[in-house]
Amino acid sequence: MATFLYKLGRLAFRRRHFVALIWVALLTLAGVGAASAPPAGNSSFSIPGTEAQKAFDLLEQRFPGASADGATARVVFKAPAGETMTDAGNKATVEKTVDELADGSEVASVADPYTGNAVSEDGTIAYASVKYDVSGMELEESTKDALEDAAQQARDAGLTVEIGGDALQAVPETGATEVIGIAVAAVVLVITFGSLVAAGLPLLTALIGVGIGVSSITALASALELGSTTSILAMMIGLAVGIDYALFIVSRYRAELAEGREREEAAGRAVGTAGSAVVFAGLTVVIALVGLAVVNIPMLTKMGIAAAGTVAIAVLIALTMIPALLGYAGRRVKPAGAKGKRLGRSRKGEPKPDRPAGQPKANLGTRWASFVVRRPLAVLLLGVIGLGAAAVPAASLELGLPDDGSQPTSTTQRRAYDLLSEGFGPGFNGPLMVVVDAKGSDAPKDAFTDVEQRIKGLDGVVAVAPPAPNKGGDTATITVVPDSKPSSVQTEDLVHAIRDAGGDIEAKTGAETLVTGATAMNIDVSQKLNDALVPYLVLVVGLAFLLLIVVFRSILVPLKAALGFLLSVMAALGAVVAVFQWGWLSGLMGVEETGPVMSMMPIFMVGVVFGLAMDYEVFLVTRMREAYVHGEKPNQAVVTGFKHGARVVTAAAVIMMAVFAGFIGSSESMVKMIGFGLAIAVFFDAFVVRMAIVPAVLALLGKKAWWLPKWLDRALPNVDVEGEGLRTAAERGTGPDEDRELVRT
Repeated sequence: MATFLYKLGRLAFRRRHFVALIWVALLTLAGVGAASAPPAGNSSFSIPGTEAQKAFDLLEQRFPGASADGATARVVFKAPAGETMTDAGNKATVEKTVDELADGSEVASVADPYTGNAVSEDGTIAYASVKYDVSGMELEESTKDALEDAAQQARDAGLTVEIGGDALQAVPETGATEVIGIAVAAVVLVITFGSLVAAGLPLLTALIGVGIGVSSITALASALELGSTTSILAMMIGLAVGIDYALFIVSRYRAELAEGREREEAAGRAVGTAGSAVVFAGLTVVIALVGLAVVNIPMLTKMGIAAAGTVAIAVLIALTMIPALLGYAGRRVKPAGAKGKRLGRSRKGEPKPDRPAGQPKANLGTRWASFVVRRPLAVLLLGVIGLGAAAVPAASLELGLPDDGSQPTSTTQRRAYDLLSEGFGPGFNGPLMVVVDAKGSDAPKDAFTDVEQRIKGLDGVVAVAPPAPNKGGDTATITVVPDSKPSSVQTEDLVHAIRDAGGDIEAKTGAETLVTGATAMNIDVSQKLNDALVPYLVLVVGLAFLLLIVVFRSILVPLKAALGFLLSVMAALGAVVAVFQWGWLSGLMGVEETGPVMSMMPIFMVGVVFGLAMDYEVFLVTRMREAYVHGEKPNQAVVTGFKHGARVVTAAAVIMMAVFAGFIGSSESMVKMIGFGLAIAVFFDAFVVRMAIVPAVLALLGKKAWWLPKWLDRALPNVDVEGEGLRTAAERGTGPDEDRELVRT
């Protein structure tokens, strides 16, 4: 591995024009594809294997033309103080609004509040339901404008009017904080390298990689039904790993220059050593993201694969474009320790003017590692107890999917949600749809009535609409309104109670009872994700564990890496619960409404954080193993690893945190939550687990940390991540035949 990458790095350095041309061409091609691609259509949210999805599919089959996946809107009216919606003037305004809404070209139907029993008991609130032929993402702008114009005319007449539903669904915005995150990354790179040129290389290559990845996703969005969130998450992860991977190679290149090597040789060795770590770190991230497919939720699978593709591009760019750009930069990228005079630095090994001549002072990483190896048990206990305390809120984790109730109070969707709760009760925003399949029943009408009566007798039910059969008379829908809000435990219990009652009804009448609707779908998604979490952990952690055994040629080091990851991810989940569920620091994070944590958050965080955690593990511990393989004692190897890697790992972690934190400003609650969760997880994993717990454990284990059974040592392939074979490779010559040798390899 190291030898191949060494040759690849030298080839890219020499053939820099060709390499740069390839990547620019790919970026142009992806950009043209994105610009010419049709707009993304509906991002279907299907959940195979769930009862809610089965009922939804049955509705499409038995109620053709009903536009089951069409957009909906609820136009909610509230009368002025002292008036009611049944007053002649207010009623005339509503009826005029309904007539205007019905004229739309994409409108399937509009329900009049006065004929559809959609006026509250006190008469102050009413709503009109609008059904469209196409999904919210496919609605034309003219249709949305007509909806808002009709509402505005009713407002001008004196009514309070708000619009709920998904008809006004907007593409999420990330806000200015994303740019701030990139700016912070730039500042950290300048401080780390002391050079604008060296700092600019990781940023440039990361932006090119993200540009190719996101443009490709945009080009394929319509064909693959990719949602807007997919590209945002790919951008988030691609930026973070792209900057980090380039940072490690540029840092190693400067270290090789400091050893006195020529620039082409230094580029080859940087790619051969740090590049090997990049490859394996990237593989762990890709495994974690692609592994999301085991959950069998198409949307989550697409998000994972798209993000994994962006990570793969980041790896390839780091291995090829970075050495090419280093060739262009020439002497403007200085050796490590030879930073510009403007930053007040001196060359490596030169004493500062105010210090006596002699050995230069050890850097902060060396001093910290020396402290840890002297007090390993105390550091270990402090780190574990601290992360354990941060993880405590995770015991109160409640899962759900965001609805209009989680929107900011400034949005019309949220205000419509609140008005409906005020006028019709909290459960009205999350009605349950019960589908009765009586095709196998001898008396379908009796089965429909039986289901209706059984549901009316259940606790937690406010209203049950009469059965609405299809034209064939073999299937009916029954709308049930709970007395609790959609995301509550009481509503979940009601769904299970209806399903339990359905089993008895099927045994009695032969009719199958299914519960669907957005609320039931959310409940089924949460259950499916909970059931998939353990198999996913086993698959992803198991594969990565085997990969790390090959990298480190050790059993205990990969085991320690996996256990440390579990600590950091549990602590991060605890922080997410504290902010988004309990409301701690919610104002600082821009969280206007607390509630259940998004159902996808735990499993998505496990996948992404595991991959990123292994990044730091590989980058930091490979330097320790490199020192150990070259003859240093275990504790000294830990100190040496920190001497060369701590500064860079710290910079990488700060950059990744800044990039993730930049997405906290998103208008999409899911993106906001993931941005915060990943940022805090990187903090816990990089600074507590990898920088404190890892060296403490390695110091306690000593030589045992690098133990590997002899039979396994013989069976494992030698990937040479430490670059031990590069000395021989360099001595074999680097003449004109090297390009052909690379092809043969």
